[in-house]
Amino acid sequence: MGAVRGRGVGGVGGRPEAEAAEVAEVAAGAEAAGAAGMAKSRGENGPRGPAAEGSLSGTRESLAPGPDAAATDELSSLGSDSEANGFAERRIDKFGFIVGSQGAEGALEEVPLEVLRQRESKWLDMLNNWDKWMAKKHKKIRLRCQKGIPPSLRGRAWQYLSGGKVKLQQNPGKFDELDMSPGDPKWLDVIERDLHRQFPFHEMFVSRGGHGQQDLFRVLKAYTLYRPEEGYCQAQAPIAAVLLMHMPAEQAFWCLVQICEKYLPGYYSEKLEAIQLDGEILFSLLQKVSPVAHKHLSRQKIDPLLYMTEWFMCAFARTLPWSSVLRVWDMFFCEGVKIIFRVGLVLLKHALGSPEKLKACQGQYETIEQLRSLSPKIMQEAFLVQEVVELPVTERQIEREHLIQLRRWQETRGELQCCSPPRLHGAKAIMEAEPGPRPILQPSPSIRLPPDAPFPSSKGKPKPPKQSQKEKEQWKQAKASAQLDKPPTPTQANVAAAAGDACPPQDVPLKNPAHQDPAHQDPAPQDSAPQDSAHHRSQDSVHHHSQESLTSQESEDTYL
Repeated sequence: MGAVRGRGVGGVGGRPEAEAAEVAEVAAGAEAAGAAGMAKSRGENGPRGPAAEGSLSGTRESLAPGPDAAATDELSSLGSDSEANGFAERRIDKFGFIVGSQGAEGALEEVPLEVLRQRESKWLDMLNNWDKWMAKKHKKIRLRCQKGIPPSLRGRAWQYLSGGKVKLQQNPGKFDELDMSPGDPKWLDVIERDLHRQFPFHEMFVSRGGHGQQDLFRVLKAYTLYRPEEGYCQAQAPIAAVLLMHMPAEQAFWCLVQICEKYLPGYYSEKLEAIQLDGEILFSLLQKVSPVAHKHLSRQKIDPLLYMTEWFMCAFARTLPWSSVLRVWDMFFCEGVKIIFRVGLVLLKHALGSPEKLKACQGQYETIEQLRSLSPKIMQEAFLVQEVVELPVTERQIEREHLIQLRRWQETRGELQCCSPPRLHGAKAIMEAEPGPRPILQPSPSIRLPPDAPFPSSKGKPKPPKQSQKEKEQWKQAKASAQLDKPPTPTQANVAAAAGDACPPQDVPLKNPAHQDPAHQDPAPQDSAPQDSAHHRSQDSVHHHSQESLTSQESEDTYL
């Protein structure tokens, strides 16, 4: 895989911290005690590189009893896997980590139950109407993710935000099919060696062969079958482990697929070209955020891969306190990779951004140690989240730097060998690219008849469509105009006009004396002249009214 692919991603745990609105200030003494606990856990998790020996990143739990252990009893319970390994006398915190006096972080302040229930109610409303909220109120979702997702709904919310739920609906039974497949032996051996290194002090993974490690093996093996061209990377194991802490194996698998393909595409490929590009992007953005830190790293000629690889590939799951990890992931699933960039820039800025802090970093080794043993203050949940939210780094800036660094890469190293899909920045972009299935609309009749009742349309002729009010008025106006244009005529003409209005238009024969039958001619020839003139006027009137009737009837037919 290469030195970079397997480097620095094996075997550290996470450490719990309470949420910002729920905790008091973390005591400095607890952090020092946590360093001793980490030194102990590092020996169990396997060797690391020389530069990582002094690292304080990772779990801060310890199994040694202490006088403050009883203080955590109210917030803890026994874990099944810990009982199976002889740790039944130990307690676990609300995050699932085994804790003791050396891992205690001071008094915890719980969120009032009423406030927690209000937050859960709001999130339940969003999740039950997810498409509507994403389409019209995405900014509100982003703000609530920045405030933190309620623990009881975090796993479900991550599935909705990442699009993993849509993937699961589009691929029913796919995970079971992959799970039943034997898998590639070359990957299975590597995965099995990494299982016990993932969060060894969490109740799910503390037992060798326990349910947590079994599910982790299933998820990672399924991904090697789902993407055989990528295979397995060690950095995927902590990502999958964090997901398994919040959801079942099948849902965790599809969320892992979304992270690897949509949020961080190319990060886990064989050459790790994407992570190298993002390292250059991070270093370029650092020049604008903290020129002091950028100048120092440039002078020391420290490659970004030496300090940011584990940060980015594990999404800070093995670097930050656990409560900070969860808050960062809440924002990461909603807003995308820019959150990872912002967190990295905040850590670099506050670790190397002042001359006082650089006095202890005279060389490369001291600088790397400074970045691996970050101050608890800058990693504290409330401080870190506030800095991340306020840091002005946008998707547009990241994409602009990506194009610049890609051009430089092509000029110096040639074309990229890994053709990864384009990166999508957050939940909204993913939903627009992969919309969920729409429900099929079923007809709902407004009038329900008894089963034995015949339908009205089965007998008789269908009724003509109902006229609108406007059409009725136009028809009345046309009829009124026809009545106004009618001249005074004899009774026969009036009868003919009335017949023309009442009946459909027909050919009206004109009474021409020359073509009439002799028997029907008028007996008084002396009155023929005035009668002929009156008769012609009657014929014209009849013809006129038959035309008007035709026009009115056509209008009526048109409106009907």
